[in-house]
Amino acid sequence: MKHTTQSPDRRPVRSRNGAATAAPPPARTTIRRRPASQQWAAWAFLAPVTLYLALFYAYPLFRNIDLSLRNYTVRSFVQGDAPFTGLANYRTVFDDPTFAPALLHTVVFTAVCLVFQYAIGLALAVFFNQHFRLSATLRALFLVPWLLPLIVSASTWSWMLNSDSGIVNATLHAVGIDPVNWLTSPSWALTSVIIANIWIGVPFNLVVLYSGLQSIPTSLYEAAALDGANAWQRFWRITFPLLRPVSAITLLLGLVYTLKVFDIIWIMTKGGPADSSTTFATWSYQLGFGNLLPAFGPGAAVGNLLVVAALVFGLVYVRVQRKQALS
Repeated sequence: MKHTTQSPDRRPVRSRNGAATAAPPPARTTIRRRPASQQWAAWAFLAPVTLYLALFYAYPLFRNIDLSLRNYTVRSFVQGDAPFTGLANYRTVFDDPTFAPALLHTVVFTAVCLVFQYAIGLALAVFFNQHFRLSATLRALFLVPWLLPLIVSASTWSWMLNSDSGIVNATLHAVGIDPVNWLTSPSWALTSVIIANIWIGVPFNLVVLYSGLQSIPTSLYEAAALDGANAWQRFWRITFPLLRPVSAITLLLGLVYTLKVFDIIWIMTKGGPADSSTTFATWSYQLGFGNLLPAFGPGAAVGNLLVVAALVFGLVYVRVQRKQALS
């Protein structure tokens, strides 16, 4: 049995006068290429950003990875002939007695700061969204902690929490409470730096969340009020769900910032006393620059652990956002 392939249907088409004419061939789609001038202009605009990312992000990250995989000393750091040791520096970090406390302090410091910064920032954003008199002035005053240099903020908190001459202990003494060794007690050192960092991070959450509240239509609140919804129901059913994308990026940026906080802790407690406020950020600095014989490799390894943690949370955020966009 023979199989025949049929050619495309090219039956004649009758014209108006009855004459048979061949059907026109199918139209071909042509892809228009951009002129070369436009392509060069696009690359010219991308070049500064690419160069900036390569010099200030890609190269330092590569150097930090190289430091963590070699046995660098002061001499080999200058001459560049450090031997390759693989993951030996990471094993040294994991076996160090400081690793477990530093990991715990990093997790506690990051989690507590994120929760309180977001909660207080959201409460203030909802409060200022009422547009009362002096609202703009008070919002500007709340931005002061964010605008101050970190060294100024940390020094101010060190003075306020000083055991002998601090204003906090003076206030406690005035109300009949015994003074607290905020910065010199292992039980209070981590709490002290957490309080200072929360104070510094609240304005950022306030600004971002307040801008997100401005994008929510007021008609939704008016319709909910007509349906009899109270203030809490309007917040829980309207404000919080519609603010979820802004909240996600706020928490992600806060997480990345809090993981690498160094200035506040180092100025206030230097990670002490007895490593009671040591985090990965301060520990990495101590290993690399805080000793007479610096351990560049282990210090870089601790820094890379922070990079991996921030990268993991960033990938989780991207995945969640992609699922929400598809749904």
